[in-house]
Amino acid sequence: MFNLFILGIGYLLGSLPSGYLAGKWIAQIDLRQIGSGSTGATNVLRHVGKWPALTVFLVDVAKGLAAVLIAKGFSLSSELQVVTGIATLIGHIWPIWLRWKGGKAVATGLGVFLGLSWPVGMACLGIFLTVLTLSKIVSLSSIFAALSLPFLMFISFQSGNFNLAYFSISLITSAMVLWRHRSNLKRLLKGSEPRITKPSK
Repeated sequence: MFNLFILGIGYLLGSLPSGYLAGKWIAQIDLRQIGSGSTGATNVLRHVGKWPALTVFLVDVAKGLAAVLIAKGFSLSSELQVVTGIATLIGHIWPIWLRWKGGKAVATGLGVFLGLSWPVGMACLGIFLTVLTLSKIVSLSSIFAALSLPFLMFISFQSGNFNLAYFSISLITSAMVLWRHRSNLKRLLKGSEPRITKPSK
């Protein structure tokens, strides 16, 4: 029962609709009806502003980090830490408060991995920022970071014992992020994906 309680906390943390609230409070808009329809930081950047987007990004990272740290704080097993992290991602993608329509789990996923293995989380962030600097395309940066995640997690085990639970969540998170970016992948292949220097149409 206690484990279910922790999983519930993870889901509720993930479902905190930071991007949606930023759109409503600052610009009086519903981000689910504008642009990509996502409530994540990128859609906030395009339709609300730079500083609200940064705030949403940090809050979304904090949601994933807090969920894992809570699980660790109660000395739960690595398997339950991972399941708590997945519950947080599910909450972010399918929040109960927004009729199951949320973000794409990139920032919250970063927070989860900063909690599970901060070197892996920081390496993913570095890849994201590098690709973003070169391409100016957020979705491409997210896809590269997601693809690299399982490899980075595997490499991190070379200095210690292999953790199947941590490696499994790296695969699951990578798949979830790629699935959430399937429309972006189509636009990338067509060459029509907008850059952050250009407003979306």
